[in-house]
Amino acid sequence: MAGIETLFTFGIYMIFLIGVGVYFYNKTNSVEDYLIGGRGMGSWVTALSAQASDMSGWLLMGLPGAVYLSGMNQAWIAIGLLVGTYLNWKFVAPRLRVQTEETDTMTISTFLEKKLGDNTGLIRNFSAIVTLFFFTIYSSSGLVAAGKLFESMLGIDYKIAVIVGALTIVTYTFMGGYLASCWTDFFQGGLMFGAIILVPLMALNSSGGTQGVMDAMAAKSISMDIFSSGSGKLGAMAIISSLAWGLGYFGQPHILVRFMSINSVKDLKKSRLIAMIWVVISLGGAIAVGLAGIAMFANPVDMGGDSEKVFIYMISRLFNPWVGGILLAAILSAIMSTIDSQLLVSSTTLTEDFYKYIKKDVNDKELMWVGRFCVIGISLVSVLMALNPSAKVLALVSYAWGGFGAVFGPAVIATLYFKNLNWKSVFTGMVAGMLVLVTWKHLGYGSFMYEIVPGFMANALVTLIGEKVFFQEKSKETNELA
Repeated sequence: MAGIETLFTFGIYMIFLIGVGVYFYNKTNSVEDYLIGGRGMGSWVTALSAQASDMSGWLLMGLPGAVYLSGMNQAWIAIGLLVGTYLNWKFVAPRLRVQTEETDTMTISTFLEKKLGDNTGLIRNFSAIVTLFFFTIYSSSGLVAAGKLFESMLGIDYKIAVIVGALTIVTYTFMGGYLASCWTDFFQGGLMFGAIILVPLMALNSSGGTQGVMDAMAAKSISMDIFSSGSGKLGAMAIISSLAWGLGYFGQPHILVRFMSINSVKDLKKSRLIAMIWVVISLGGAIAVGLAGIAMFANPVDMGGDSEKVFIYMISRLFNPWVGGILLAAILSAIMSTIDSQLLVSSTTLTEDFYKYIKKDVNDKELMWVGRFCVIGISLVSVLMALNPSAKVLALVSYAWGGFGAVFGPAVIATLYFKNLNWKSVFTGMVAGMLVLVTWKHLGYGSFMYEIVPGFMANALVTLIGEKVFFQEKSKETNELA
């Protein structure tokens, strides 16, 4: 159980986050303010909030835990994410910022509907359902991470720990909306960045440096070779599956909404540079934490039987309680910065994609309060899912991440870059991507290849085929009329 110094430092940080929510409660005057910050966010806030909400507890718990168990072959995931981050900022962000303002849309669902000219509501409703389904899973992964953190630090029951974490996040998100989410993410992103540099440096120093880590890995038959699986050479499918994490970026609503909210397209270049520096150093630090943990902890039993707690136990062993409280807050930052964004996007989906279409005559004040209560409702469902203490953060994240990438990725890219698309072809592709991903996952083929790969490919292929089919139908109708 943590000392009073750690608890005090940790408590002050949580109060600070809630204070941010209270502050922005009075700054939120319209539904656009509450949902996307009035499209007035600066370069630094956009960059750090995008990356902090992107990485989540996976960065400080899931990835280090995977590296601790398997070694450097897990770095392929980091490489895929690095490439995906750059491509997303470079090719998706500018067009999305411009085109969502032109269509006056605040969600991916309504953007696709308006841009493609779907008057049936099929794209909007299907997109909204997909968003809520996967964000509920994604949010629960963050609450699992929060539960593990509070359980380890406070020595309280896991289920109570999940509820405590959820209450803190819901409080400031409920009050301050998107502005509170972005500014807390900005501070949290900075704290995560500092922790992911300091902790592995101290851990490597206390473990005998690089040689100490190499010796420990050799003793456990864990290879430093990025192409090794421990029992032989890493297969091509395993490498492709890990790299494919980068495909997910093109369809993540909680990241894409950051692009919509930046003050100007001109600010995106600066934001991209900031984001890339943050990502390169943070992913490298997370891998270093896992490697150093191999030398520090003989087996997962030394970490309560859970390898995903390697960062938590590393902090407890290396730092005094005051510093430890700040560094543990960095883990909470990683968790909260993603959950608050997911809750808000889910709330936006329910508000903009359902409520506004059910009740036509509605004012901004009513929409803001509907959005706030949607945050509570989604949180309750996520908490129920997270109450299982055996759930793995990385497994939950990978499913939700893959789902968004497979369903929205090809649709967003096609809509941004191709004119005169038929909405039916895009919708058919999205449905195909969803069906293939879910089927692939539940048939157990995920161990052979990450489900985002077949899902993404099915979506793109069906969209392409559908476009040819619907184009031919349109040409036939035109000829008949002539």
